[in-house]
Amino acid sequence: MKQYLDLLKKIMDEGVDKSDRTGVGTRSVFGAQARFDLSEGFPLLTTKKMFLKAIIHELIWFVKGDTNIKYLVDNGVRIWNEWPYQKYLETNGWVEKYPKYTPEWEEKMAGFVENIKNDAQFAKQWGELGPVYGKQWRDFGGVDQLKDVIERIKTKPNDRRMIVSAWNPPEIPQMALPPCHLLFQFYVANGKLSLQMYQRSCDTFLGVPFNIASYSLLLMMIAQVTGLQPGTFVHVYGDLHIYTNHFGQVKEQLSRQPKKLPTMKINPAVKNIEDFVFEDFTLEGYDPHPTIKAPIAV
Repeated sequence: MKQYLDLLKKIMDEGVDKSDRTGVGTRSVFGAQARFDLSEGFPLLTTKKMFLKAIIHELIWFVKGDTNIKYLVDNGVRIWNEWPYQKYLETNGWVEKYPKYTPEWEEKMAGFVENIKNDAQFAKQWGELGPVYGKQWRDFGGVDQLKDVIERIKTKPNDRRMIVSAWNPPEIPQMALPPCHLLFQFYVANGKLSLQMYQRSCDTFLGVPFNIASYSLLLMMIAQVTGLQPGTFVHVYGDLHIYTNHFGQVKEQLSRQPKKLPTMKINPAVKNIEDFVFEDFTLEGYDPHPTIKAPIAV
């Protein structure tokens, strides 16, 4: 994962300091690429411990076409909570009463999450994110893109149209967050399946390691259900940035040496993309440095 550390260093050394939508501020560069050959191991970051449970559950959630955080909350995954929670505060006129990231904000969010978990009606009303990733993957104007691309891989492996897009302009205003990883394309050669993904907005400290692992896992899953071997995940970055309140964490991470990549094992009995469950994935040989905590920018 030296490629990832090189990206962090490039941003810190060459980036431009900019204001941003969240009000936190970033240092950023524009345009980069990283390639991960899955035969060399599963590209899960080793210079800090990653929360693999969240990566797997979120991907299953995308594949199912789900857009409500209840599934994630029920499985102990909190990565999407801030967006519907903030909308909940705004709708009820509580933004000034509960300023972002204060102890009062955190305490109120804990109650919000408990209500999502235990009150189905509350979850239906306040847990919905709008037509985000899963909706677009499985129902883009009536088209099941994921199902179609799997069929193309099986029947037309030389096709140059094996693409899934989450960027649906008419529906973006209805989304809690417009898609960051917005388009991916498959490529078949020599019995191997590769995937390239374009990401418009890249939170390099928190989000990018998550995205690398998630799309590498998606590649492995689709390779399995199409009878191919996983090849290379190519990650293309647009606005590649580090939030100003992550600079200290980045310095800590850059001081660490990468370790050997782990191995991801997938239950070979699963042949349908919709049949994967959390228990079908086993990570072996993962020995990362300790976690480095950092706040998410909403």
